[in-house]
Amino acid sequence: MEEKQGNTTKLLSYGLVAMAVTHTLTHVFGGIHTAIFSLLRDEFSLSLQQLGLIAAIPPLCQALLAIPTGLLTDRIGSKKMLLLSFAFATAGAILAGVARNPVMLVAAISLVYINTTIYHPASYSYTTKQFKPQDRSKALGLHGAGGTLGHAMGPLTVSILVGVLAWQWRQVYLILAVPMILGIAIVLFIKEETPEEKQLNDTGPEEEGDSEKLLTTSLVMFLTYSALRSMGGSMIASFLVLYLQDVRGMDIALASLISSATTLTGLLAAPIGGYMAARHGDKRWLQTALLAAFTLLALSFNIPSNTAFTALYVAYGFTNTLGMAPRSAIMAKLTPRRQRGLGYALFFLPGSIVGAIAPVVAGYLAGLMGFGNVFNVAIVVNFAALAVLRFAVKVE
Repeated sequence: MEEKQGNTTKLLSYGLVAMAVTHTLTHVFGGIHTAIFSLLRDEFSLSLQQLGLIAAIPPLCQALLAIPTGLLTDRIGSKKMLLLSFAFATAGAILAGVARNPVMLVAAISLVYINTTIYHPASYSYTTKQFKPQDRSKALGLHGAGGTLGHAMGPLTVSILVGVLAWQWRQVYLILAVPMILGIAIVLFIKEETPEEKQLNDTGPEEEGDSEKLLTTSLVMFLTYSALRSMGGSMIASFLVLYLQDVRGMDIALASLISSATTLTGLLAAPIGGYMAARHGDKRWLQTALLAAFTLLALSFNIPSNTAFTALYVAYGFTNTLGMAPRSAIMAKLTPRRQRGLGYALFFLPGSIVGAIAPVVAGYLAGLMGFGNVFNVAIVVNFAALAVLRFAVKVE
């Protein structure tokens, strides 16, 4: 299908398809190390606090590199940064496949997390610049669907290769190095911004509804909402599979499958959410989706039946992902076009900072008060995030 210049690109262009596919690839590693926590705990004799530290260090690396990668994206363009991100992913996968101690493993996981730090500002900047504001939510919904598929594939890979086929966890990382090389090939064929187009984008007027300044009050409060949302999500995600094994008595295959199924629903939810946001408004739809999601989440962890828990938690995953596209679209509206790379670096920065803190806090509290109480604290934090979004973020 023919692509047009600037922000009039047709929805199913090669560029958007490439961003969706590479978004899948870049997130494949995200849930693997937490899905194999029980294996790492036994192999390396680790405590819950040490597992929390393993989960925390990679996001800390992300936080340290977030702003530089955003600035670099605005300077040298998305295509070069995307190629760099997949180079990091390939190196991290190979290192994890030969890791012989926790230090090597943490270094490897940090590399694949840095991959996403480089990837996100570049890919979101590329996508939002291709479409007018009224079409961004639709495009970002398709882009986000790729990411949710990637998030699901990590635990699902563990469930099948480790839980069913009895592979070693190191083999999982090694086999996933191959798709990262495919990602490099895909990126090589996307159209790069010409110097003339870059000059126009940097000096021309903003799209209607987009902010002309970067650090506005609404942007700061939106980042505050993101930080609280990340805190609640990270406290649960870091220990979900271990909770399902230790508390609810599931084996690693079933626990990882539930984790994957929850995220896999986003393959449908993300594009649906994008189209609904385009129809009803980004902020209004995001609030509606999150209210439903957090209610389902609260019910799931406070019901004894494993069957009911599974149904409610998977439903939470679906409704939560309904808000992915409008959340990304709101960030585009709060960011000047010429600083879109930096804007999306800031967008993901709270998650990286909180991701470095939340697993350590959750691991410590879980040792003191049990998983159930920790997850209920996380649910309260999620509702606090929704309140900040509702009352403190102003979007045209």
